[in-house]
Amino acid sequence: MGHSQTQKSKNHDRIVRTAAKRFRQKGLEGVGIADLMKEVGLTVGGFYKHFDSREVLVVEALRSALGSFRRQAKAAASGGSPLIYANVVDNYLSEAHRDHPGTGCPVGALAGEIARGGKRTRALLTEEIRTSLQLIADLIPSRDEGRPRSTAILTYSALVGAIGLARVVSDQALSREILKSVSELLKKTVGDDGENEIQQ
Repeated sequence: MGHSQTQKSKNHDRIVRTAAKRFRQKGLEGVGIADLMKEVGLTVGGFYKHFDSREVLVVEALRSALGSFRRQAKAAASGGSPLIYANVVDNYLSEAHRDHPGTGCPVGALAGEIARGGKRTRALLTEEIRTSLQLIADLIPSRDEGRPRSTAILTYSALVGAIGLARVVSDQALSREILKSVSELLKKTVGDDGENEIQQ
């Protein structure tokens, strides 16, 4: 019995991880349950032993893919590289992130689809965006109380928009220009240092 439950849990996690990657690569509607289950080596019938519906899988998959800024902050607090505004911007607007949406930010990969999604999916993303905005705001030095929040909203919107545009265009030079220009402008927005470490 214990072995069976352990295997079921491993299979469940494998389905969620694979779905999280494929959704970001192909879109929420671009991934069929049959193909997903085949990829993880399970039958389509087995899907409903793990999830009540496709929407439940979507929510779980997105939840597992979210939290990149939180993970960076946690790593910094545990003695890893300090989390600074310039690094957050540069990492998000990198060619590596552009070229590998399956391992990147689900908001940048799926924002348009999620906007048309169900209440549970949108509620999950709403909470994630609130958290990300606060983490970014904490990196922005300012004597004006409202400025970090406004700048965080501008930053997050620019990051998501720029990565989307950089992926859409077929001209690689233009794609790189979008990433570089937005990165430089965002860092100028917070001042030349832009190196306020996140406070834990």
